[in-house]
Amino acid sequence: MVAEDDEKQAELVRRYLEHEGHAVTVVGDGLAALAEVRHREPDLLVLDVMMPRADGLDVVRVLRAEHRELPVLMLTARSTEDDLLLGLDLGADDYMTKPYSPRELMARVRTLLRRSRRGAESTASAADQTLRCGALVVDPDRHEVSVEGLPVDCTPGEFRILAAMATEPERVFSRQRLLEELHGFDRYISFRTVDVHIMNLRKKIEPAPRRPIRLLTVFGVGYKLTDPAKNAPRAS
Repeated sequence: MVAEDDEKQAELVRRYLEHEGHAVTVVGDGLAALAEVRHREPDLLVLDVMMPRADGLDVVRVLRAEHRELPVLMLTARSTEDDLLLGLDLGADDYMTKPYSPRELMARVRTLLRRSRRGAESTASAADQTLRCGALVVDPDRHEVSVEGLPVDCTPGEFRILAAMATEPERVFSRQRLLEELHGFDRYISFRTVDVHIMNLRKKIEPAPRRPIRLLTVFGVGYKLTDPAKNAPRAS
């Protein structure tokens, strides 16, 4: 699905997508995008930020609140880092600024679709692969996270990072390794993306985000997930 109020831009994206064999639905405002996603359940949403009736950021906010996990690629004329980080914080999977190369856009679409299909295949074929690190539980089958029995809402990007780290507690993951979990080997996405996801995860899983005890920074190397109960100082 393409949500873009600029008719020329929308037509250009539609033609490129159809040329690659995709069936495409185009809408011109945010409310129509929400209605069509609910009705059609597309495999991917290419979403402009500046749209009438509801902007792209509001669309992502609502979709993630409804626990819809379709990949979202945002397009915008804004180019500041704050806008980029806000889109990712709300749950967008990727972000491109205008003007953009249609060929690069198609490459990113392919990457997001491949990753989405791999996730669906692994979920369908997996048995019980619940991941645990102390009181933190990650359930890839149900796409659920809990801490001390309480549910934690994660964006798709946050979930991918947490699930990857929960497979090997105590292992230090470099920012490059976590970036690959998020976007494959996309050279256009910066390490800052990983840092934002880590910061947001700490707000959700740490009792005191400024003094993390589960999701730790290993300075100069990366991040690791640890069980605070195992690392608590013992009484003498």
